[in-house]
Amino acid sequence: MLRTDGFKSNLTVRRALTSKDALAAHGQHVVLDLTGYASPGPDEAAWVLSVLEDAVARSGARNVHAHAAVFDGSLSPPGFAAVVLLDESHLSAHCYADRGWLAIDCFTCGGTDAEGIVDDVLNAFMADMPSLVVRQRVVLDRFLHPKEA
Repeated sequence: MLRTDGFKSNLTVRRALTSKDALAAHGQHVVLDLTGYASPGPDEAAWVLSVLEDAVARSGARNVHAHAAVFDGSLSPPGFAAVVLLDESHLSAHCYADRGWLAIDCFTCGGTDAEGIVDDVLNAFMADMPSLVVRQRVVLDRFLHPKEA
């Protein structure tokens, strides 16, 4: 057995899938790192949350719960976090407002198109903040499993 040496991990890898295994994915995870974020106004967290919720509604995913939290800089850096919990997983945005950093994270399972949701969100943000720059975009297949015969 192969032991991992990850952070505080005592897990044992019993059998890792190899590249020879025929894999299928049942989910998708998209993460974006952006710079150039500029506040659209005093209710920025609520505005961002509404952008996320609108993208979810257009995608056909099911919104289970939505919440935004504003950080005033007293306990953590100024900014906000907004999340839409989906039946299919989640869509979130986290911002360091004083640095202009914005991270978007969308994880879906089943047939819900995480890339489409992220593109919708990004288009809405870019319409109000043309200075936004995508510094990183990563798309991962998730819930990998052996293909069924």
